[in-house]
Amino acid sequence: MAATNHGGRAQPPKPWLKRVGWLALIWVASVAALGVAALLLRLLMGLAGMHS
Repeated sequence: MAATNHGGRAQPPKPWLKRVGWLALIWVASVAALGVAALLLRLLMGLAGMHS
């Protein structure tokens, strides 16, 4: 079933490359955010005197 807009006309499906691109962008952003959080935790632990 094709998606329709408010006018009742069917919209063409979005290209798969664009959808996969958004998926990859969101994944990269989430991995980067997790890396920043881990770096901050490591910095705070170092300041608290917890060294490995």
